[in-house]
This record gives sequence, structure tokens and C-alpha cells, in this order.
Amino acid sequence: MVNKVFYTDDIVKVLHEQFQGEGKPLLLLLHGLNTDSNNFAKPAEFEGVENFAKDLTTLHPILTECRVTKSDLELAVIQFANDISSEAHVEVMRKIRVGMKEYQLESIFLHHTYMYGGCRHCSYTCICATGANSAVLHYGHAAAPNDRTLENGDMALFDMGAEYHFYGSDITCSFPVNGKFTSDQSLIYNAVLQAHDAVIAAMKPGVNWVDMHKLAEKTILQSLREGSILSGDLDHMMVERLGAVFMPHGLGHLLGIDTHDPGGYLQGLERPKEPGLSSLRTVRELQEGMVITVEPGCYFIDALLIPAMESANTSKFFNHDVIGRFRTFGGVRIESDLCVTATGCKNMTNVPRQTWEIEAVMAGAPWPPSKCPVHLKNGENQFET
Repeated sequence: MVNKVFYTDDIVKVLHEQFQGEGKPLLLLLHGLNTDSNNFAKPAEFEGVENFAKDLTTLHPILTECRVTKSDLELAVIQFANDISSEAHVEVMRKIRVGMKEYQLESIFLHHTYMYGGCRHCSYTCICATGANSAVLHYGHAAAPNDRTLENGDMALFDMGAEYHFYGSDITCSFPVNGKFTSDQSLIYNAVLQAHDAVIAAMKPGVNWVDMHKLAEKTILQSLREGSILSGDLDHMMVERLGAVFMPHGLGHLLGIDTHDPGGYLQGLERPKEPGLSSLRTVRELQEGMVITVEPGCYFIDALLIPAMESANTSKFFNHDVIGRFRTFGGVRIESDLCVTATGCKNMTNVPRQTWEIEAVMAGAPWPPSKCPVHLKNGENQFET
């Protein structure tokens, strides 16, 4: 829908001709803080810009607010990025083996999204964490990127998303490297999955994102109490911010042209100060057309656990003998991309989530599931949809 095109070396001449007024023409330039990344948008520069008056404050909040809700065409592109990324995550599940390197799984993901989806770029550096590495939230970015050898009994946490026509996806899958959940792995995984599902079930326009974060925290704490890792009153745990010990990051973030799309703290909204809540990427109420990630997690991080286990306020909640089994566990994160609809939300991500689904797919079952029974390779199990 462009109706005029000019050469950039004519920009000063053309803009003055278009202005046809007295004094210096006023340029509205994009300059402002992305409250999620803490990066500033850099205003346009060109030779002769000193011949114009500049407004650096008007444009940014308007365009940023425009980015908060997506058009149908934007949603279609984000959905495509989710579709191909979901396929690639399943491919990683099928091909993972003990003895491989973490970067080999990253390579499988990158190849699939490029080969079959034309996605040359990822939304962010792939996080391919196994074993204790899965407790490092942004593992894989520096020093020793995704280079550990996978061991039998490890949990894998793979946070990877393809980008298509500048629009991103952001998906995390957690599963056992050997394809079979242990009882401890199931306990932590299902705690996170229940939080993931509880938030999605509650999402709709008007719901506050801080409340969703607290819902995820409380759901995880309840599961840890049922698993005898914790004991005591859930409400007291929430008052003491115990959830932040196990989930030290925010529940999710706006998604679009940036992996962490801007707009989380527009309109004078303030970031909370409490542990965990201070990491929230937004405190807004949900609106129809928003795309936001839901990514609860549960991690065992000594730097957070030890002070909490020694604190007079929180030590009483820990069953110290039981939690010792999990000190080297790492962590679990489950992340899906959600579009807020008029009455609820739509999950744009399509990967196995239930433990039995993951085990079946890793053993060779199709995904998405077929409508007929499938006999797994060992001949001992059968499932149907």
C-alpha cells in the first residue's frame, strides 16, 4: 500500500517539499525504552537531519501500544512459526540419544525449521540444557554453549523457537533424555504442567497477569507439598514469596516482532518489587489479540535454595531430607505461545505435553496422534486417541 517512493539521498529535499510550511518541519522519530529488554529504540539519522525539528516522545508509546495486539495477518505468521517450531521440537524428541551433545539437538532443530519452513533465523539463541544445566535460565549463550554430553537419567530442557518474516515463536519442552520419566521427574514435570494448564484455563480478556503468575506459583507449591518436598500452609508460603525460590522468573512475556515484545509497562504501570514478581515482563490485564507466552518452571538452584532453607521465615516449609534428592535435578520449564481471544485463549503451540504423550512420541508414536491404535516398538504398550 505504498503510493510514493523516493531515493534516500533526496530525503531532506523531499521532506521540505512535502512540508510546505514556515520554519523547520517537525519529524516524529522513534525513540523510547523497551521496558522488557531495557534497550532504547534508536531514532533515525540522516545527513541534513539538523534542518528539522525533532519530537522523540510522541511516536514510541503509540507504535508500541499498536504492537501489543496483533492483526489477523500477524497472527497467521506467528502461527506458522509455531507450527514449524512445534514440528522441530518433536523431531528433537525422536532423535535424542544418550551420548549426544546438546548442540547436536540444537542443530536438528535449526535444520528442521530451515529445511521445512524456510526459517533462516531463530527468535533467540537456542537453550539446549540437560542435567544440572537445566537450572540455568538462559543457558547456552556464552562460554560453553550447549556443549555438554547427554547422560542416562538426565532431564532435558529445550527452549527454542523459529522466526519467520521477523515474527517469532518461543517454545520450551522438557523431557527425559532416555525417553522414560522417573517418579521424581514426573513429580516436578507434572507440577509445572499443572501450573501451565491452570493459567491457560484461566486466561481471558480482563485477567491480570500478576494474578496468573501467582496462580502458577501456588499450583507448583501445592504439587511440591503433595510430593513431600514442602510442608505447611500454602497461603503462608505465598506471603513469604517461596514460589520465587523455585520459579525465579516471570510467567511469560508479550511475543511478536521481538521475542520479548515491548508494551509490558506502558501507561504508567510500575514493576512490582517482590521476589519473582519483580521479574514479570508485564503487569497488564490481558486483551483480545495479545500474544503472550505461558512458561512456568520449577528449578533447584542452590544460590536460591540454601538461603531459603536457612532463613527463619522459610526454613520450616522444607522437608530437608527429601529435597536433598533434587539438589542436582536441574529444572523443568514448559512454554507455549497463547493468543488471547474474546472468550479465552488459543494455544498456538502443538507439542506433546502429558508424560505419556512424550514417552509415546519418543518411542516412535506419531504426532499429532492418529485416530487409530498405535503399537509401540517394544510391543508391550498400546495407546489410542
